[in-house]
Parts: sequence; C-alpha cells; structure tokens
Amino acid sequence: MHPSLSVIRKRSDFVAANRGVRNAKPGFVLLTRPNEGHGKRYGITVTKKIGNAVVRNRMKRRFRELLWAALPEGGLPDHDHILIGREGGIERDFAAMAEELDAALARAAKGEGDRPRRPRHKRSPRA
Repeated sequence: MHPSLSVIRKRSDFVAANRGVRNAKPGFVLLTRPNEGHGKRYGITVTKKIGNAVVRNRMKRRFRELLWAALPEGGLPDHDHILIGREGGIERDFAAMAEELDAALARAAKGEGDRPRRPRHKRSPRA
C-alpha cells in the first residue's frame, strides 16, 4: 500500500461519498467527494449481485491494485475515492480498467460527472 493513502472503513463515509461526483465506466463506478482535509482515501464496494465470495474478493483485489497504482499521482488531494464494482468487471482487461480509472479521475478533477442517480423509492410499509 502507498503511504499517502488511507482506507475508508466507516459506513457513514461511504454514504457521504455517494453524494459526490459519480463517473460510471463499464467495470466500475468511481465516486469522489471532498473529505475536509483527511488526505487521499479510498474505499471499495462489491455487492452480492456481482457473484459469490470468491468472485467478489478477486474483484476487490483487482480494484485495490488499480487504486494503489493510480491514486498517488492521479487522485484528488483531500478527497474520498470509492470504487463500486459492476457486473462484468471481473472479466475486463486489467490494462483497460486502469485506463478507464485514469479517465474517470481526470473527469472528476475537472468536476465533471455523470448525471445523479434517481432517488430510490421508499418501500411501502408491510401490512
């Protein structure tokens, strides 16, 4: 791990990052949000929709390597960077994902992002 990076572990930090800039790519979604001077931090999320534990852990290892390579130079200072795994991210070429991450970081640095997600509907109360 790179000494200037720290890991986000608290759920509240992940939830806060969801209100930041969103850049979707074929294998992942990158969320970036200022973090009030905590330095460059990263977090990884891969849901059960992606696959079983073996697949999810493999994807997390790939994401960790991508972030360790890209964030020291390309990461935004004093920002949280969250990578969310998407379907098909495990089969994607590692070099292609590295280029996509660099492109997503460049867009985030300019303040550009994809349109915000629609709010999820509240569940109806159970009878």
